[in-house]
Formats: sequence, structure tokens, C-alpha cells
Amino acid sequence: MEELEIRQIVLAGVMIALVAVFTLAVRIPFPLTQGYFNFSDVGVYLAAFAFGPWVGLIAGGVGTALADTVGGYLIYAPISLVTRGLQGLVAGAAARRDPGVASMVLGWVLGSVVMVTGYFVSQAFILRMGIGPATAEAVAINLPQVVIGGIVAVPLVLALRRGYPPIVHWGRRRA
Repeated sequence: MEELEIRQIVLAGVMIALVAVFTLAVRIPFPLTQGYFNFSDVGVYLAAFAFGPWVGLIAGGVGTALADTVGGYLIYAPISLVTRGLQGLVAGAAARRDPGVASMVLGWVLGSVVMVTGYFVSQAFILRMGIGPATAEAVAINLPQVVIGGIVAVPLVLALRRGYPPIVHWGRRRA
């Protein structure tokens, strides 16, 4: 395994903080799932699309788990760590193939499927909510989150690339 570059470690740390802030900034609780609507997807997709799958994995998982822990939703921290981490990894891997909009949209769709499915399965079976009103509420919360996340993150990444073109290479390892 290649060693991580200092830049990737720093990027991951900054993006962890950014994802945590996006998660904590606006929280709308929902009673059946005891979860909440938030803007974490903006940060997860920003990290994944701008800096690659490994930064997306670390920032998405650790950032949301940290926010759950600090914000009083400790029961969701392990689920967020895995689900949001996989969301960032999958989205970043799909978007890394080509730095264009189409690959980011593909990453957005694939990452969204991972996130919505991950929380649905976790809530239905791990948290034992079953398949019913609570898991339906979870899907109703998570779908708008991923839509907003992509709608904001894709143009934001494009603007970052226009404003600072070297950012395209920041999350990439040297060959």
C-alpha cells in the first residue's frame, strides 16, 4: 500500500470538519426514525468529487459520525461511519474516471443509492425498526438530502476547479 501524502491527510482532516459542519448546521429531527434531515451530502460529495474516493471515504464517514456523536445522535454514529464513508468512496471512485460533469453525476447517483440503501437496511434490521413507517420516513428524509447534496456539490466543485485549476490533482496520488 502506498503511503498517503501529507496533502491527502490534511485534505481529509479539513473535509472531516467541513462535513461535520454541514451535518450540524441545519438539523430537522424526525420522530419515527429518531434521525434528522441535514446537509451532510453537500460535504460528502464535495470531498469525493474534488479530492477523490479516499478523502470521500474518510471525510464522509468520520465527519458524519463525529457530527452524530457531538449532536446527540450517538446511535447513528456507527451507521453513519460506514454508510457515509461508502457513499464518499463510491461517489469519488465513479467521478475519478473523468473530471467532467457526467462522471460526477454518475458518482452522485451511485453514492445516493449507497446512502439511502445503507440507512434503510440499517434502520430496518440493525436498529430493528422493521420495514414500515419508520423506514419509509427514512427514505423520505434521505432522498431530498442526496438531491440537494448533488445539486450544490457538483456546481461548487466546477467553480472550485475554475477558480483554482490545480485542485483537480490534489486528491490524486502520484504515480
